Amino acid sequence: MLRTFRLAGATALLLGLGLGDLAALPLTPFRYEDQAQRYCPGDKVVWLDFRKGVYYRKGQKLYAQGFDGSFVCLNEAKSSGFRRSLLGVR
Repeated sequence: MLRTFRLAGATALLLGLGLGDLAALPLTPFRYEDQAQRYCPGDKVVWLDFRKGVYYRKGQKLYAQGFDGSFVCLNEAKSSGFRRSLLGVR
């Protein structure tokens, strides 16, 4: 009973602060870059490293490297809370 009250109170607090409209875009990972580009033609494709919580743009050294990542749309990565990597930025 107390747990339900806390959840309702937290939801009311978030709505009161105007944070009820915040929603992350669903993350749609792809194995291949061309699949991701077909899915989001108006957006850039980035390599998302799930373990590190960062994404790499094309041209960066770690783009499409590793086993803990996937290709995703840039807007989805940003909306889901992933940050860009500054390694190898040109």
